[in-house]
Amino acid sequence: MKILKALVYHKQLTSLLGGGTFLPLKLVAELQKTCDVTLALNGETDIRAVAAMSGVAIDAGKLRVVKLDRDSPFLAKREWLASLLRQRRLKKLAKDADVCVSTANVMDFGKKAHHFVYLLSQFGGAAFYDYIMGRRGGFGARRTVRRMQTAVYENVVKPAFGIRPLRKIVASERIYPASQYVEDVLRGYFGAFESRVFWPPTVFEFDGANAQRDPLLAIYVGRIFPPKRLTELVEAVEKARALSGKDLKFKIAGVLAPIPYTDTLKKLAAERPWLELCGPVYGEDKKRFMSSATYALHAERDEAFGIAIAEYLKAGCIPIVPDVGGPREIVGDRALEFRTVDGAAEILARLVGDERFREERRRHCAGRAAEFSRESYETRQRAVVEEMLKP
Repeated sequence: MKILKALVYHKQLTSLLGGGTFLPLKLVAELQKTCDVTLALNGETDIRAVAAMSGVAIDAGKLRVVKLDRDSPFLAKREWLASLLRQRRLKKLAKDADVCVSTANVMDFGKKAHHFVYLLSQFGGAAFYDYIMGRRGGFGARRTVRRMQTAVYENVVKPAFGIRPLRKIVASERIYPASQYVEDVLRGYFGAFESRVFWPPTVFEFDGANAQRDPLLAIYVGRIFPPKRLTELVEAVEKARALSGKDLKFKIAGVLAPIPYTDTLKKLAAERPWLELCGPVYGEDKKRFMSSATYALHAERDEAFGIAIAEYLKAGCIPIVPDVGGPREIVGDRALEFRTVDGAAEILARLVGDERFREERRRHCAGRAAEFSRESYETRQRAVVEEMLKP
């Protein structure tokens, strides 16, 4: 029986676990059951360390890891060129592969492949970014220039390097959007294409039976940088405290990188005894942290999925999320969606003060959590891999 060769591409894997880390590792682990797997990454990585940190059991000894990028200061400053050369090397690797998969949006393998779309902000160039950010009205000079730049890059520059335009790949190959929201955005921009919504994995599992929850604690777990709108969440908690008259607390867990945004949050925390910056939490510490809270807050809009939201549900928290993007699909409850800071504050205040409302939301969230269990994900992944491996 022939052993199939699978090629998986991802940008980079690091010990700073984020939403894009678990999918390639889980997929590699599943493919290794029946295939010889090559993992192509932009740069070097310690795959054993990353796998151990993530808790995903891959056979690192049998996994071939290939670095696509060259160490070049010139290319480091010219990502557009580095991307083209990266895809040319990927096409060479793909010549011997039976199955090709990108878990970092769409890449040109030179043959029919499977593409998991997980991050809209890095998909499709400047014109597409304008589209997903809602800049659809008018024909301003800047928007027109960006559309022209994208058109030249896609239809002139890419073909000159032997790389197909993005639209051709999307139209002819299998796309796996991370949510219905992502699928709708892509269809609005590219038109019809073959797709199957595929929710990414959430690796952490929680046993909430013995959780010691603080009934007045809300949390956030994830990256700490401006797109996460953490200062708005602080404002929402502050307003909810005033509305409810309760001593609500808010804890933020994440790597406190030396950036101005971290300094802003530290200043806010120094002025508010109820706000705490906890630094990064991993493994059992993360489970204890998430299981200690009753509520979770999230403010990033236009997000493709939101791994942390599914984890909040599985930890037994009640998440409050924006009314647009993937997170709202995960929660699936309009009563927990907000558009403004005031809206978020009103939901949190009502949860704290209205026991019946809170219990209804808790039961709903417990039901949604089952959709994101490890067993549920592995069932979905097996079905997708079986399709991939069909002759």
